[in-house]
Amino acid sequence: MKDTGIASPSAPDASHASSPRMTPWRFVLVFGVVSLLMDFVYEGARSVTGPLLAHLGASALVVGLVTGAGEAAALGLRLVSGPLADRTHRFWAWTLAGYALTAITVPVLGLASALWAACALVIAERVGKAVRSPAKDTLLSHATAATGRGRGFAVHEAMDQVGALLGPLTVAGTLALTGGDYVPALGVLALPGVAALALLVRLRARVRDPVVYEMGDNAVREPPAPEQRTSPRLPRAFWVYAVFTAATMVGFATFGVLSYHLVQRHLLPPAAVPVLYAAAMAADAVAALATGWLYDHCGIRALVALPLLAATVPALAFTDTLGPAVLGALLWGAAVGVQESTLRATVADLVPTGRRATAYGVFAGVMGAATLAGGVLTGALYEVSVPALIITVAAIQAAALALLVATRGPRPPRTGAAVGGDGHPAGSGPCRFER
Repeated sequence: MKDTGIASPSAPDASHASSPRMTPWRFVLVFGVVSLLMDFVYEGARSVTGPLLAHLGASALVVGLVTGAGEAAALGLRLVSGPLADRTHRFWAWTLAGYALTAITVPVLGLASALWAACALVIAERVGKAVRSPAKDTLLSHATAATGRGRGFAVHEAMDQVGALLGPLTVAGTLALTGGDYVPALGVLALPGVAALALLVRLRARVRDPVVYEMGDNAVREPPAPEQRTSPRLPRAFWVYAVFTAATMVGFATFGVLSYHLVQRHLLPPAAVPVLYAAAMAADAVAALATGWLYDHCGIRALVALPLLAATVPALAFTDTLGPAVLGALLWGAAVGVQESTLRATVADLVPTGRRATAYGVFAGVMGAATLAGGVLTGALYEVSVPALIITVAAIQAAALALLVATRGPRPPRTGAAVGGDGHPAGSGPCRFER
């Protein structure tokens, strides 16, 4: 790996850094198992959020508001956790704390008997994601500098979705066996949560500072030259990219509203909704791998798929026919796969190492505001007019697509290349913008 001569962002511990005891790909894979187990937990819970809230008396607007607010918390609060992770350099501690919060809140959600308590727990689980995500993505970004950004994040996301497949299926099976009792259905998710935390502690013991994957041992031990110190400002390219992402999220329905539609229109029984969610997560994994590979070969142009998928989802998912509705849910999963893998990979290529957790936090904050707007918009329009919902989402995604085409994106990154001090693959030159 090329040595960039740049100090680790975790400078206080730099003198004690040593080569990690596993390869970059193995680090990605083990971290993927951690995420697999935790996705087992929270995706199992999310698969029944809509029916659970409806069971407690929620309307479509309340479901849209709560699920949108939950996603907004998961994304918006990273504006705080991201900069704090960069300042404290305690990336592992933030990651562990966030996973622990999720592992605790999900089993308790099954015990909630009041709507307000269930709503609070749904949002609290998402707060756990906000706490861990900037730090976790920063740790992962170091290893993907050696594996290829698109492929590394895509493989990690695909492993996520194995858990996202198993969790909903487990919940569905438990609901079927218990006659729709949410207490055991969510209580069983405590087991993979404990396993994920134990594996994460072990991974931290083996790789204390993953930045050596990206910068090399000598770089970790040398102080940065004055001209190489990280600028307090995030690159202009990052902000342009964030605006495009926000546009796609404003016109994107939450699965809570989709599942509400399926149950209220009697297209699926509540116990079958987690099965469909599991299938959507399988589509997520396939889409993540496909767009991750495309990103490593053709750069940001691979993201054209996102607004196209998002515009198609409501036209199919909110029909009164089971077949198109199921297809719409699968395309929803594919769009989430692009969001959770290739969008994150692009941020790592746009921003220097020392500001990466901050960038992930800011990026998530932008997405959070847009997601809240999208959740409220789709929930409100659903109650007024489904055709109006379809037309509105299509118009928003058309604007997002035009923005992506009109703007300029990063060059396709070199697979396995070390990242330079400007936040771009070493040897590829700065991120240029081309019409």
